[in-house]
Amino acid sequence: MRNEKMTLEQQLKELKVLAGIYKPYQPKDEPQENISHIGTAKSKYQKKHKIEPGTDDWFRLWFARPRLTGETPFDGAYGKE
Repeated sequence: MRNEKMTLEQQLKELKVLAGIYKPYQPKDEPQENISHIGTAKSKYQKKHKIEPGTDDWFRLWFARPRLTGETPFDGAYGKE
């Protein structure tokens, strides 16, 4: 414990946080993606453009991280061309 003068309630709260069973704060609200829709759109794009697994285009399509690097996995927005 950080401080011996903590109340019992404060000690319990801190223990719950440390145990991972209580989160007094929530991380930033970031938009959640529905990966099934994105995966389906990428699969359709792959078939439409005849992208072969293992090629540079295939790796760009499946492993690009637009929110992290700004790189778009393919032209258009997830299958909307």
